Amino acid sequence: MQTVRSWPYTVAVVVSMLVGVAAVVGTYSLGIPIKDPEGFLGPAYVRLPLLALLLFGIGLVIAGARRRGWRQLRQGMVEVARYEWSLGRIIYIATGLLTFYVCYVGYRNLKSVLPVYREGVLYDRQLLEVDKWLFGGTDPAVILHAIFGVDLTAGVLSFVYLLYLPLVPVSLMAVLVLCRDLAVGAWYATALSLNWVLGAMSYYVLPALGPIYARPDLFSTLPDTGVSDLQQALLSNRLEFLADPIASDAIQGVAAFASLHVSVTFALALFLQRTGQSRSLRIAAWTFFGLTFVATIYFGWHYVLDNLAGVLIGYLAVVIGGWATGQRGGRVGGAVVTTKESEPAPSLVNAA
Repeated sequence: MQTVRSWPYTVAVVVSMLVGVAAVVGTYSLGIPIKDPEGFLGPAYVRLPLLALLLFGIGLVIAGARRRGWRQLRQGMVEVARYEWSLGRIIYIATGLLTFYVCYVGYRNLKSVLPVYREGVLYDRQLLEVDKWLFGGTDPAVILHAIFGVDLTAGVLSFVYLLYLPLVPVSLMAVLVLCRDLAVGAWYATALSLNWVLGAMSYYVLPALGPIYARPDLFSTLPDTGVSDLQQALLSNRLEFLADPIASDAIQGVAAFASLHVSVTFALALFLQRTGQSRSLRIAAWTFFGLTFVATIYFGWHYVLDNLAGVLIGYLAVVIGGWATGQRGGRVGGAVVTTKESEPAPSLVNAA
């Protein structure tokens, strides 16, 4: 086992390869080509390198400012590029991004063909009954609407829910670029990749649409928000895909059990907790997780059991990711971002 973990990305690479193969086989066996879930933003071979360069540049600016301050930013950036950003470091960062993206594409394609492989199998009724049993015969979304209202709260929770979309890639790049301990960066990349894998598996174990699609009447009083627009878009894509799975260019994205919004935000908060980040950052992450948990119920994306399963997936992803990258059982001491590498000799820095 120690040999497997001698390179921190070993497990992530193996998992991404397996998921990639599963997605290709799973789609092509149905006569459906593999699809780029973000293809509307341009070809992946153009989009991804440009995004990577942008994030590298942002990371270089931040690292340069941290090293020399904003007044000597240029010198700080030169020193970071010369002494800290070795070819090995860049390969580590690129590997983290690539394994994450392969797992994400595999996850989205396996999720898309879920209703074909599990045709006619849905557990929404049972999950609805469990929700009502847990809350004394009343749907939890109805309780949340009564407690928090359906006006200002809807706008705030919609913003929180949609913030998840850029948070995932931005948080990954931030950890990979700003963390000087490359193995800890690999830990987070592996944890996120495992979230996609375990999430895709959970969809097939317990297929469900979610309350907003199974009982839309429960959410009829909510105002139009970015979330409601997204829910309608996902439903339209699902119907278009199901009308002709082979010919359709749409990607089906409706699946409730388990909640990946919950799993990923929980994994991020737990990762920051276990790597000893600043108190303010940890509080922000746990608050964001809590609000996301509430938002998924409030808008009808998920049942309570979906979210509890999401917490379990997030926990397992962090623990397994820590083990896979040699983090002594999923914990490290000290802050990630502020962990120091060996600094170059002062004379070399001054000579720059």
